[in-house]
Amino acid sequence: MKTVYFSLGTNLGDRWAALVKAVSLLDGSGIQVLRVSSVYETEPQGLKSQPWFLNLVVEARTSLFPRQLLARVQRIERELGRRRKNGNRPRIIDIDILLYGDAVIRTQELGIPHQRMAKRRFVMQPLAELAPGLRHPMLRLTPHTLLARLSRQVVKKTGWRLPPHGPD
Repeated sequence: MKTVYFSLGTNLGDRWAALVKAVSLLDGSGIQVLRVSSVYETEPQGLKSQPWFLNLVVEARTSLFPRQLLARVQRIERELGRRRKNGNRPRIIDIDILLYGDAVIRTQELGIPHQRMAKRRFVMQPLAELAPGLRHPMLRLTPHTLLARLSRQVVKKTGWRLPPHGPD
């Protein structure tokens, strides 16, 4: 079993319901959700004239291989109504695989660690909350160190939390 981290984001429709449903669908069939960060509200990047995002990070264990995990994530996105388009456009759900143990994978369809995670405050802030001692497999830096290097994107902790997950 590998420990994996996912970043989830949504800015269309019932954002809360999309996050709850996405985490619920992640938990099962080779993926066991262990912990979920607080929910953060985030200003959009790039295309500013769109609704604000809700973001969170999920820690899980998986027996799936990386490409199987990617296929599972993409199936969940489609099930929730995600249609892939170019750019930072509004979306009902976005699920990124951030980390897969200490693996470094670079293929055309999959990049682990996620290639832009260390440059995204909306990823690093919930990751720092969930796993402050974690080290980026390539940069060897903690989420707090990476967070301190980032520009000021507005990322507000909402105080909302999804129902608990993990072993009973």
